[in-house]
Amino acid sequence: MDKSERPDRRALLAGALAGATVALAGCSSTSAATSATSAPPKARPTTPAAAFARLMEGNERWVSGDLQHPDRDPNRRQLVAQEQEPFGAVLACIDSRVPPELLFDTGLGDLYVMRTGGEAVEPVVTGSVEYGPMTSGTPLIVVLGHQRCGAVEAAYKSIRDGKPLPGNLQAIVKALQPAYEQAVREGGADPVETMARAQVKLTATDLRDNQDLAPLVRKGALAVVGAYYSLDTGKVEVLVGAPS
Repeated sequence: MDKSERPDRRALLAGALAGATVALAGCSSTSAATSATSAPPKARPTTPAAAFARLMEGNERWVSGDLQHPDRDPNRRQLVAQEQEPFGAVLACIDSRVPPELLFDTGLGDLYVMRTGGEAVEPVVTGSVEYGPMTSGTPLIVVLGHQRCGAVEAAYKSIRDGKPLPGNLQAIVKALQPAYEQAVREGGADPVETMARAQVKLTATDLRDNQDLAPLVRKGALAVVGAYYSLDTGKVEVLVGAPS
């Protein structure tokens, strides 16, 4: 190849720079479009009804698969690093298939979450549930039971058969005794499911009526909702206490 056939190095360099500029411009346009279409952070709900609506909207997204994954980035982490103001407190089961933050499509700093076997409640758990409403004005508590709860089933069989569970598992059985008794009174085709729903309702009622939370409920600053999660559909069903 002679000189006349060799490509000009300066022309090649100029072409490469032009291509890089176009590519960067394309990336910038994409980033700008992404930023423009991303939803801005929502204000923290301050009433029971607004907090409840936020959670149920998130659950609808979970069911449909149209998730937003809000408030889960470094900016949010920095924002809540020094102070938190969760709009809800959720008492759920330890079941690995029932993570409240996911099934309500919430983010960092949105929820206080307590998890015990079968939503069993003792003074330390009750105090943990009370923390948000009593210290930072959290307007909503959700007691969340779920379909096919292993803890409830184990407690049901233990009480029915008169066979205590080993170790501290028996403490869960004792805590679920009132729900077992209610399930026996109610009857039904599936006594374990009946017991799981009874546990939710009894726990929500106890929290709503306790001496520290009841005044907040009476003045409308707090709602205590009993709800039930379907493992099959992902949908949260309200059993009792939905704020109007």
